[in-house]
Amino acid sequence: MARRSLLFSPGDSPDLMRKAPGAGADVICFDLEDAVAPGRKDEARAAVGKILADPAFDPDAEVCVRLTAESPAADLDGVLGGEREDGIGDESLNVCLDAVMLPKIEAADRVKRVAELCAERGRDLAVFALVETAAGVLSAQEIAAAEATDAVVFGAEDLAADVGATRTDEGTEVLYAREHVVLAASAADVDAIDTVYTDFSDEAGLREDAALARRLGYDGKLAIHPAQVAPINEAFTPDPEDVEWAEAVLDARDEAERAGRAVFQVDGEMIDAPLIAQAERILDRAPDGDR
Repeated sequence: MARRSLLFSPGDSPDLMRKAPGAGADVICFDLEDAVAPGRKDEARAAVGKILADPAFDPDAEVCVRLTAESPAADLDGVLGGEREDGIGDESLNVCLDAVMLPKIEAADRVKRVAELCAERGRDLAVFALVETAAGVLSAQEIAAAEATDAVVFGAEDLAADVGATRTDEGTEVLYAREHVVLAASAADVDAIDTVYTDFSDEAGLREDAALARRLGYDGKLAIHPAQVAPINEAFTPDPEDVEWAEAVLDARDEAERAGRAVFQVDGEMIDAPLIAQAERILDRAPDGDR
């Protein structure tokens, strides 16, 4: 499934959460951590649980909840114990939830533990591991390789605060970590989701940053405002020309295999294994209508 864009929505704002699917993000993430004040956590858990248990809430997007680092068990109890809109108590299996995101992961055992917490509550949920500290970046390979990890998410803002770096427009202060995280995700064959672009009013800057993330190898990017979703989706959707090239490469590969040839070319370009892998990746990301 495509994860080009992941849109955060504050867990204590029911109106915004209900509107979130309309932004067109591939993943919507109801946030119980940074977006909710400490004194409103219980209220937010109940609000998220109520929406996710509502039979009318059936978005096309993947649905995720960002748990708090300190109390994931309480978050899951609050979310999975939600009450339906019709007032009838609901089992956790009927709650519309596909994934959980755990912040500030610094070791693989925390991924394992949150997966166990989900299993104890009857749910097998994908885990998005948010790597946003120095220790987390240095442990990214083992975090990505954990059995329950389905995606690794890079958090540049918290990382910069953790190491005492000054954030710049160029982003050179977090470039090594940004590259390290995507390499770890690729080695483990899980999705890599890039950090937020904090100035949601700067569309040009967002497009530039998203294009860089795509060139680095990321599969998608976090969004903190609905207006960011369309530019992010566009950045991580292959151009029609790239889709056409990829289809030609794979067609030529299939023809070469039938003819027993190991070497072939497309439009005068010799094609080898890395280019075949690139073509496959492009088609994996392409909308069905473009293939």
